[in-house]
Amino acid sequence: MQPPDLPAALSRRTVPLPPGRLVHGEDDDTPILWLSDAPATVGLWQSLYAAHPAGGLYPILLDHLPGDPRRPWDDGELWPGLMSSPDDHDAAEVLAGRWTANADPSRAAVPVTTPFGAEWPGLADPIRPGTDPDEQAVEGVRALLARDPSLRLGLVAAARGSDAVAVCGWTGPVNHDNDTAKYAAVLRSWERRFGVRLIALGFADLRLSVAAPPTDDDECLRVAAEHFAFAPDNIVQGTSPLSRYATNLLYEPIWSFWWD
Repeated sequence: MQPPDLPAALSRRTVPLPPGRLVHGEDDDTPILWLSDAPATVGLWQSLYAAHPAGGLYPILLDHLPGDPRRPWDDGELWPGLMSSPDDHDAAEVLAGRWTANADPSRAAVPVTTPFGAEWPGLADPIRPGTDPDEQAVEGVRALLARDPSLRLGLVAAARGSDAVAVCGWTGPVNHDNDTAKYAAVLRSWERRFGVRLIALGFADLRLSVAAPPTDDDECLRVAAEHFAFAPDNIVQGTSPLSRYATNLLYEPIWSFWWD
């Protein structure tokens, strides 16, 4: 994916930035990320987020690989050249493909996809937001920084948060798929259907604020199916089976995903 002109976007910004630097990926010298030297603050993130529609710089809280604070951001362990465009992918097709690749009811006494089987159940219906998605994003950032004040700030020149994972060449799910644009296509769909906003990235984990989380058991199950297709390790190596994982999604305002 050809990244937008980050230096040009930075030159047009209206929000003052603290000390930081430009980061380029492994496959190109083009800057793809601005990285703060010091931890982020809620106030700065909120100001940059409010300025994003006009300036095109999307703010993200950044975490690192446990035990190695330079990876992936300081080291530029990013591969934008590997990524296609989110426009090239359909969220339903991506999730159906990932479900088929990971759903094997024969692997356990209680299949991980219970109450579903091997067949992809399809996309969940949209849920009406209970709060404004942008306001919920600020609250999500506030909650994450309260838990971990060391999170740093990143800026990516992207039209929307969902696209930022591909624009910056983030490879968190590389052991499942090395084209993050497919995941960006799913995030776009979740932005529309569940009011999600990308708020944080780590070495192989991702966090979203959620303005329209599931509000009943059926919605939880249908959304949980999409989570399994998106990040199966959440369930396979976390809370299994799917029916049990789904109970954690009721009114949950932050969705967290990780890939082994």
